[in-house]
Amino acid sequence: MAYRITEECVKCGACAAECPVEAITEGDETYVIDPDTCISCGNCQAVCPVGAPVEE
Repeated sequence: MAYRITEECVKCGACAAECPVEAITEGDETYVIDPDTCISCGNCQAVCPVGAPVEE
């Protein structure tokens, strides 16, 4: 299952820097994870200071 980023995102960029497949990009209000690219490694969730990435 892919991860998605909730509205809790504070746009710090920590998740994007840790994504090994570059599935995370900066959106208008939050960072966004491309579900087709995400490999569900959990790196984004592990580094997020607010717990915004959640597994679908």
